[in-house]
Amino acid sequence: MAHSMDTDKQQFAALMQQFIGLEQDYFETINEKPVANTAQLSANEGLTELGTGASEALEYFSEFFAEELSGSNGPRYLGFVTGGATPAAIIGDWLTSLYDQNAANFSYSLAGQIELLTIEMLKDLFSLKQAYTGSFVSGATMANFVGLAQGRQWIGQQYGQDLAENGLFSIPEIKIASGTPHSSISKVAAMLGIGRNALQQIPVKDDREAVDLAALETFLKQLDRPCIVVANAGTVNTVDFDDLEAIGQLKKNYPFWLHVDAAFGGFAACSPKFERLLTGLNHADSITIDAHKWLNVPYDSAMQFTQHQELQLEVFNNHASYLNTGGAQPDFSNLTPENSRRFRALPAWFTLKAYGKAGYRQLVEQNSAFALELGKRITDSPFFELLSPVRLNGVCFTLKDPAKTTEFLKKINQAGQVFLTPTTYKNQPAIRASFSNWQTKPADVAIIWHSLEAEAQQL
Repeated sequence: MAHSMDTDKQQFAALMQQFIGLEQDYFETINEKPVANTAQLSANEGLTELGTGASEALEYFSEFFAEELSGSNGPRYLGFVTGGATPAAIIGDWLTSLYDQNAANFSYSLAGQIELLTIEMLKDLFSLKQAYTGSFVSGATMANFVGLAQGRQWIGQQYGQDLAENGLFSIPEIKIASGTPHSSISKVAAMLGIGRNALQQIPVKDDREAVDLAALETFLKQLDRPCIVVANAGTVNTVDFDDLEAIGQLKKNYPFWLHVDAAFGGFAACSPKFERLLTGLNHADSITIDAHKWLNVPYDSAMQFTQHQELQLEVFNNHASYLNTGGAQPDFSNLTPENSRRFRALPAWFTLKAYGKAGYRQLVEQNSAFALELGKRITDSPFFELLSPVRLNGVCFTLKDPAKTTEFLKKINQAGQVFLTPTTYKNQPAIRASFSNWQTKPADVAIIWHSLEAEAQQL
């Protein structure tokens, strides 16, 4: 006889105690877990006929899977600008699953209103003006997708065309200009039918990843037609920032849609020490900011902001009558690519409510201080070379012999004390370290440095 779902419901309190025991053990041992883990599955049992029930499934997970998962949400995971879920965000995520709302519209649940409330809290956190509206999507790639889709629609309007209805064939080729675009911008251009080759990389300033403003203006003048400009607020290699104020001023003389990719750099607004890096952000037509980075909520979560919700509605409007509720506020199914939407706003609301502006100011300043400390140690080291000044929470460096970078990274990540990711900077192999986890402490920086230095000595 198949195991009964009703039986598990009746035993749910006991199941939760079993789960809480696993959760407590995880939190208590996260600092000892390998930061990265390349282990293979030690069991390969597939689908059974009758099932095991939730309790036995949890025991199986604990025995065969739990110890082999990486500690990527722990304090020494410095790859991919990955945050680790705060306690409040975890509670919010549990409740997201418990209540299991489809946050697509406003008629059947309070979830949509909570999402709007959370967006307002985030606008306050990032000092965005009231003209912006926003919504949650799955990550920075989809936030960039939503922003550039609106930019595509805006360009069509400049030619008197509705591209959402008629496609791209009726207008000249769309160009996307950026100094150091994230790889997702190229991916988005492909998904939108604009094409990867439409991405025009503009020269950057000497020894920087920030766009050269004179070169950008020259491009805009020579193009002499509407385009999309993607400005960067925190590049992934060196956390460099374009001059958003100066780029915003160019909109007075040239027709372009300004999209700001502030996936993690937007959090500089939380701190008086770093908010200057975002001067001019409110010139943006659309903005990307990630939540599963520095907000430290579980994957997958990001926000897109826009000053042109009417264009967003033109692009993503879903005409199915059973989905539309006809209220004054457009349903999220008409504003984002998804019709079925997880209640992503709830973990964000919980962590914002729990820790407030001061909590995130402290997190940003603390992580940035750790990055600065690591940068100083690298500068003073005989084994490493710092490739760019530490501006916020990222450190870009290489070995004195860059050719050994691949070997070094393989060994350092296998050792399990710290996880780092490779990159290429100024045409040479390099290493990225991104501090964005709420659990990282000064002792972790010491452990990270000891591991880096020990592996470098053995090369």
